[in-house]
Amino acid sequence: MTTLVSRRSLFRGAGAALVAGGLAACAPGTTTGNKALPTTSATKPPSGEITIWDRTGDLYKVFDKAIASFTAKYPQVKVNHVAVDINAKLPSTLISGAGVPDGAFYDDALLTGVAPHLYDLSGLIEQYKTDIAPYKLGVVTVDGKVVAVPWDLDPGLLFYREDIVSQAGVEIGGLSTFDNLLEAARTVREKFPQAKPIHLENDQFLGQLWMDMFANQQGGAMVAADGKLTIDSDPYRNALTWLDKVRSERLGTLAKYTQPTDLQTQDNGTQVFVPWAQWFVFAPQQLLKASKGKWRATALPAWQAGGARAGVMGGSSFVIPGKAKNPELAWRLYEHLVFSKEGYTTVYGANDVYPGGLNTSIPSYLPALDPEAPLFKPLEALGGQDLWKVAVEAGKQVPGGYTIPTWWGKAVDYFGVNVQKLLVGQMSPDEVLKTSASQIQKNLMGPS
Repeated sequence: MTTLVSRRSLFRGAGAALVAGGLAACAPGTTTGNKALPTTSATKPPSGEITIWDRTGDLYKVFDKAIASFTAKYPQVKVNHVAVDINAKLPSTLISGAGVPDGAFYDDALLTGVAPHLYDLSGLIEQYKTDIAPYKLGVVTVDGKVVAVPWDLDPGLLFYREDIVSQAGVEIGGLSTFDNLLEAARTVREKFPQAKPIHLENDQFLGQLWMDMFANQQGGAMVAADGKLTIDSDPYRNALTWLDKVRSERLGTLAKYTQPTDLQTQDNGTQVFVPWAQWFVFAPQQLLKASKGKWRATALPAWQAGGARAGVMGGSSFVIPGKAKNPELAWRLYEHLVFSKEGYTTVYGANDVYPGGLNTSIPSYLPALDPEAPLFKPLEALGGQDLWKVAVEAGKQVPGGYTIPTWWGKAVDYFGVNVQKLLVGQMSPDEVLKTSASQIQKNLMGPS
């Protein structure tokens, strides 16, 4: 059986690497020091040899097929495709300068931390800027320089048990705001008294990532573009206040994503609503049993009437290290994968690894996001629903202008921990925000 990519372990690795890596700080507004990869060299006919790092597992197999489409187009290029624990190995490799690859897949959450060690791709990306999702363009831009080739977009969606909400009489089309979702949860519980309908994330790292999705949906982030700390703000306060209501009314199931309690309550129908990134679809496809085929996806509710119906949770890009031996060829490869129809179709379309296509994210390259030209097929695990259309529509609504600070992973020790204290009733929303802001400023940022 094919095993889809679960991002839980990947993001855990990202957090550990960020904490342990100790790379030079590159907070928004500071100087990155990286050099530009010139546009002129990229016009030369591609030939030579490059080494590319990708994650181990099924995603490596998918990219291996896509790289084959590149070398078929350019037979004078040899690609050494290597499966690596990138989050653990790349930071130290960049520091030592030994064995540096020509390109690597990398988590967006880590990107700003290694920016000084990467090529500035601004000149090469310029021609594609208007065709890149605004959120993603912001993530790969550090100190005004584009330091990575943006890859996937991971819009937040509301996953729900269609059978349960139908029996309770809830109209999914009416869930336009999070207040509506709260009311729907009350309705479900009236019908099913044992239900604790809404998922509450019990993992500190994923909980922080989850909160950032809610903040991004409202146009917020931990820091502003100038690097100033903005965590004590309305977007986070709105989300925490809502979660506190879910907790205090006992309308939530506090569980770690895809861990036994989480899966059991989703399968038995006591957990009904899961606001999460698109990659939650991994669970009904591979992990859930009794409820497989009973889940559906729709847009996230808005935080205010008429507001955006999506934020982003997670994501990855391609980086080209400043000490790469053949960076021009690496750019050529990534340009093929990301910005050519042949490339992104090979990755997301039907293949030996994923017969129905890769459906845990969508491309961040806007021309690929035609709702009438799906890259992956409708999902049996979602009752035959066309997830492509839902995700593409959500992707259009993701706000841009998002910035990831270099210390994001270390902030889990403060914000991630404090969010968990709120979810068990030990802190109020204001206490979480003010305490976290103070801790982050003091321990991670220094005097303001």
